[in-house]
Amino acid sequence: MARMKGPLIAKILTGGVLGLLVLAAALAFLADHTYKKPGPLAEDGVILVEPGTGVIRTAYLLKDMGAIDSQRMFRWAARLTKSSTKLQAGEFRIPARSSMRDILDILKHGSVIVHRLTLPEGTTAVQAVALLDQAERLSGPLKDVPAEGTLLPETYHYTWGETRDEMVTRMQRSMQTLLADLWAARAPDLPYDTPAQAVIMASIIEKETAVPGERGLIAGVFVNRLRKHMRLQSDPTVIYGIAKGGELGRALTKADIDAQTPYNTYRIQGLPPTPIANPGRASLEAALNPADTNALYFVADGKGGHVFAETYEEHLENVKRWRALRTQSD
Repeated sequence: MARMKGPLIAKILTGGVLGLLVLAAALAFLADHTYKKPGPLAEDGVILVEPGTGVIRTAYLLKDMGAIDSQRMFRWAARLTKSSTKLQAGEFRIPARSSMRDILDILKHGSVIVHRLTLPEGTTAVQAVALLDQAERLSGPLKDVPAEGTLLPETYHYTWGETRDEMVTRMQRSMQTLLADLWAARAPDLPYDTPAQAVIMASIIEKETAVPGERGLIAGVFVNRLRKHMRLQSDPTVIYGIAKGGELGRALTKADIDAQTPYNTYRIQGLPPTPIANPGRASLEAALNPADTNALYFVADGKGGHVFAETYEEHLENVKRWRALRTQSD
């Protein structure tokens, strides 16, 4: 067999190397194009990456939600960009048409999704538990029903993985912090001696009115009644004694008013034994700094608010007008 000439061998080798370079360049171009091109996700999606989830499982999740075309290409891209060990755990939003490069950047550096839970003013402990049970992305069951009046109604932000017990702890700490500040700035000579009693009063105010401008006046009425050793005679306390924090679902009856429960302020003297709801800041402020008024009575005005009276005779006239309005509306 004849030996190949040196120049011929050189040409063959050169041609082979060039071919490999061309092929490598073509593969690199194809890979780069696949890495950077818009992905197949038609609408924004959410991926939940639990702690310990590796790149293989992450690629499967992305493929399953339609965010990538190829698990293999995603794993390859993650390894080449040294991203495999840098993926965060959490819940992430993947915008529609995100490329593999976009997705890897989100999973490495992006912010996790933040959820919101609003606890409305006047929510009872039973109702708060129902809201917590229904809250998306909170984990674990509540160990105990929180004590009535210990949660501060406001909007709370949280991320996936926070437990319901942790959320309750946050709500309780918020209430403790606010109550301590308001108690320190309270009016002098109030007819209750402890922050706990102030919360009870605030919870009654909360359930009596939804009109912001009335809270101070209603607080003033109840403070006046306590100072005169008059019973509070608050309908919401009667309802709480019957429904135990749930909805009564009907109008109060005379039998309800006559019922002997620890919360029936038509029958007991002073404050009930516990709050009847979780009061918000405004009601706490009203309880600790009530309006200066001589009023001892109030009744609904038929328009969502109340009318106030200093004497029982004036109050009876207000009640008569309210009943007449009710009859007309029926």
